[in-house]
Amino acid sequence: MHAPVILDPRTADRPGFREFVALIASIMALMALAIDSMLPALPAIGHEFAVASSNHRQFVIAAFMIGFGVSQFFIGTLSDRFGRKPVLLIALGFYAVFSIACALSTSFEWLIVWRLAQGASAAGGRVLVTSIVRDRYVGRQMARVMSLAFIVFMAAPILAPAVGQLILMIAPWRWIFVALGGVGTMVALWVSVRLPETLAPQDRLPITPRRIRISYWHVLSDRQSNGYTLAAGLLTGALMGFINSVQQVFEEILHASHLLVPAFACVAGTMAVGSLINSRFVVKLGMRYIGHWALIGFTVFGTIHLGFSLAGHENLGSFLLLQAMMMGCFGLATANFGALAMENVGAVAGTASSLQGSFSTILGALIGLFIGQSFDGTTIPLYAGFSLCGFAAIAVILVTERGKLFHRQVPDGF
Repeated sequence: MHAPVILDPRTADRPGFREFVALIASIMALMALAIDSMLPALPAIGHEFAVASSNHRQFVIAAFMIGFGVSQFFIGTLSDRFGRKPVLLIALGFYAVFSIACALSTSFEWLIVWRLAQGASAAGGRVLVTSIVRDRYVGRQMARVMSLAFIVFMAAPILAPAVGQLILMIAPWRWIFVALGGVGTMVALWVSVRLPETLAPQDRLPITPRRIRISYWHVLSDRQSNGYTLAAGLLTGALMGFINSVQQVFEEILHASHLLVPAFACVAGTMAVGSLINSRFVVKLGMRYIGHWALIGFTVFGTIHLGFSLAGHENLGSFLLLQAMMMGCFGLATANFGALAMENVGAVAGTASSLQGSFSTILGALIGLFIGQSFDGTTIPLYAGFSLCGFAAIAVILVTERGKLFHRQVPDGF
């Protein structure tokens, strides 16, 4: 008679690779759904609450991102102590509750308050996705998993504006938030049933001033972590500037507001293509080689687009083509920058993900808000922001890598 096989409770019910990627992507998608489904609804929200300036409607997006950034600062430490799964489930529960609160808002000010809270709860997914993947994978394999998850996740920004527009055709804008609450609830149930705890009991860290100080120092003293986090924040700022401004661009500059949904889907789709390319080649070529070249491409296309804007030649074709190229490079760069930022700090993955995510998100939200509020009826502020963010990110990476870019032949797990 054979002795019984003792299974690790963390892995006995673990989903397979494909389900794991799909689940991770679904958690990530809650953020994109909460942002991009709002784009078609901004005029209706502004009309109902008598928001005088079209630029002020951008606060619906910015508030979510600021709450999203601030909350990340705390979530990682909690997950390092209590485990990934319970903290994630609580965050998903609050996401659903605050989505319904947004639907019931009685004023624009209360909508902004509940959007802050909704963003804060969505941060649980952002932080814990990175931590959960880092618990299971390292190096280029982590970059591959994140890229594959990002491909699935990109269905959210591609489809979210269309979903928002479809809801607006049959119901008021408030039902978009009801739908977000329903999606959050379904993802929470999926996590509850299928996702095991990925942090072993012996790896959990107590919440003490000394432990927090040591963990924070471990992250903040790492040159690679800091450099790639800052670069990711700069690129996020450019992206948020685009999201804040895109509805006004189509309405006031291109005079094609009816094309916002399909155009946004086309542009967002190139981010998925970039992530697919990364997942296929990152193991062979390395994160630095692909990420650095993608950053160069992002900056070059942003500068070309700025030139079109300054020359007064902006049109629908140039806008879509150049924006799509930038977003493809963005997908390539950020998938690798995120993995590189986490590479040396796996021992405190939750705290690291919190600090990195909080800093890059808040920085991106503030840069994006500044770019969006600079909207003046042209695309010049938008693409000046893209160019400046790209050049600043190149400078940061040069300092981080001590001037040595495009490393290719590097052992796996570097």
